[in-house]
Amino acid sequence: MDNRQPFFTEEEKTQFFSKYKQLVRYLSSFLQKEDVGKMKSLLKRVVALDCYGRDKNGINGLLRHIDTALIATHEIGLKRTSVIALLLYRPVMKQALTLDEVRHTFGDDIALMISRLVKTTELYARSTAVDSENFHKLLFSFAEDVRVILIMIADRLCLMRLGKQIKDDDERRRLAMEVSYLYAPLAHRLGLYAIKSELEDLSLKYTDRKQYDFIKQKLNETKRSRDAYIAEFIAPIKQKLEVAGLHFDIKGRTKSIHSINNKLKKQNIPFEGIYDLFAIRIILDTPLEKERSECWQVYSIITDMYQPNPKRMKDWISIPKTNGYESLHITVMGPQNKWVEVQIRTRRMDEIAERGLAAHWKYKGVKEESGLDEFLNNVRAALEAKENNPLDLMQDFKMDLYKDEIYVFTPTGELIKLAKGATVLDFAFAIHTNLGCRCVSAKVNEKNVPIKYVLNNGDTVSIVTSPTQSPKRDWLNIVVTSKARVKIKQALREETAKAVDFAKEMLQRRFKNRKIEMDEPMLMRYIKKKGFKTVTDFYIEIAEERLDPNHVIDEYVEFARRETETNEHMETRSAETFVTTTEAEEIATNKDVLVIDQNLTGIEYKLAKCCNPIYGDEVFGFVSTHGIKIHRMDCPNAQEMFSRFGYRIIRAKWSGKGDNGYIVTLRVIGRDDIAIVTNITSVISKEPGVTLRSLNIDSVDGFFQGNFTVMLRDTTSLNLLIKKLKAVKGVKSVERLNG
Repeated sequence: MDNRQPFFTEEEKTQFFSKYKQLVRYLSSFLQKEDVGKMKSLLKRVVALDCYGRDKNGINGLLRHIDTALIATHEIGLKRTSVIALLLYRPVMKQALTLDEVRHTFGDDIALMISRLVKTTELYARSTAVDSENFHKLLFSFAEDVRVILIMIADRLCLMRLGKQIKDDDERRRLAMEVSYLYAPLAHRLGLYAIKSELEDLSLKYTDRKQYDFIKQKLNETKRSRDAYIAEFIAPIKQKLEVAGLHFDIKGRTKSIHSINNKLKKQNIPFEGIYDLFAIRIILDTPLEKERSECWQVYSIITDMYQPNPKRMKDWISIPKTNGYESLHITVMGPQNKWVEVQIRTRRMDEIAERGLAAHWKYKGVKEESGLDEFLNNVRAALEAKENNPLDLMQDFKMDLYKDEIYVFTPTGELIKLAKGATVLDFAFAIHTNLGCRCVSAKVNEKNVPIKYVLNNGDTVSIVTSPTQSPKRDWLNIVVTSKARVKIKQALREETAKAVDFAKEMLQRRFKNRKIEMDEPMLMRYIKKKGFKTVTDFYIEIAEERLDPNHVIDEYVEFARRETETNEHMETRSAETFVTTTEAEEIATNKDVLVIDQNLTGIEYKLAKCCNPIYGDEVFGFVSTHGIKIHRMDCPNAQEMFSRFGYRIIRAKWSGKGDNGYIVTLRVIGRDDIAIVTNITSVISKEPGVTLRSLNIDSVDGFFQGNFTVMLRDTTSLNLLIKKLKAVKGVKSVERLNG
């Protein structure tokens, strides 16, 4: 009797045929005559060979690939080559199909695309840890073909939408962190704003469900009043635009949960304090030659009706962003004295804003193969400098992603786009690496300025160089663009390597001249004894003449003599036998309060100081050089640990009963009145199982801010205490601090 699960359930079968028809419909004008028939017979064959079996979460592989293909076509705009490659790369990986068969059936383009996808997927499966060499190669394969990124973004979005079906919480959280760290920024850079927002929202949902639900609930509660306000704001504009004879759509769009959360965190305000929860979007149906004039006509009509805020005007129509984004953003004072953001754009601009690079291909009439942009060229150049740490690379590129742009000119009138806040030095590196490395100053609008001068829109910049100039470490504090940072780091490493080689040779020569034999292990011990963290630091001190080689040799000879005498008079003792005392709070615990890695108890661990977890918190274990450290899931360092060191993360959950030994610091803000502080301490002292350890109060502008450190049992007693403190009259907010 065959107990195997059928390939499709009835529901999945219905979904598959409906989605497959939809996919063929989207691609109909791009497919060749026999493509559909060939695909059908190939899919039947590879399904029979179980190439699309369910994964460990029970997700049907073929259905997931069809969903990803629909995202790739409908939401991103990829066409024949990418979609057929996406549907067939898994059978090629599983060797049910050969690349030669694909080449013979569909052509060279699709075979090449599949080989790139296979390479990327294999790297991805091996390790997603950002610090690994595989991740370096993964980024490189992204940079090799822009469609690989777009397909991976579609795949991650598909997986995030299926998030509920991922059974393992840790796996889902790791995916969410990776998406927020890598794929959402890449989607943003490629102009996929709708996808970027959805990825960020879903990442927040799976990394901080409580906050996600809180904002979602608040948005639902305020929806009716928000809709009424939008209708009131839109009505007179609609009337005026119709009178002007314009053809348009006008709608209100609520900001993403992720961006609202960022505002709450950055501005440290309650939900009610956010005024720009939505934006009004006006989309014009207009021919290409009239786009600019009609957008400015709409601008004129709106600013005649509502007072604009000149500081918040953004013109990306005259000069679009580097990822192709075009739109006119204005903020005006609407009814009830509320600021409202209005975005003015055409249908073409809106499609590019939603679908990014792929929409460019459509409007420019170019093949998708030629869609590589300047960003990917920068990624490629940076990856070719092999010494670069992939994590540094991601951080450097992320710096560029969310910054506004400025536009400056070379002396010949060439337009250069830079991130807002860019300096003369950024400009020099944007032109050429050698120009950046030799830059000493500049003339901006004919005035002499230093390299750290911050450029403004419309500046004309002429760089002044010197053949004796070379990059300095403090230059990293001057530049804001990733290209400049990557090139400066590369130059500094090269300079350091040269200096170290020079110092090494000089020291060896001096040893030889004085006829003293240099013992390498002995020298290493001497360097360590002198307090140098690395051998490189030691040689740099010599190269920069802060250490005299002759003095080093004298000390080395004395050190070697003493060590030899000691070894003759004492038996050898292993460094492992060295014993030191530790502070009480650093001693690891052995209580069976935590279950580590599914079912192990009694393992030594320490509670991390960066987030001070307590009994009841959602936690994970991190294997460090000092043993297992337990961190809260919302630890400020969690994202980096999951992204960089996923392989060191182990499961951890509380069991048994908590003890009274957990320390938590609460920040309380309230009206500056000593009676309120007295009431707070009274509430804490009356709470069973809670002890006040210390408090620290500051007051400014009629408010006090106090840090109250308490010892308590678990999250239940913590939540109860926070609730009671919030109820104290005059208290404005209570929050738990990390660390």
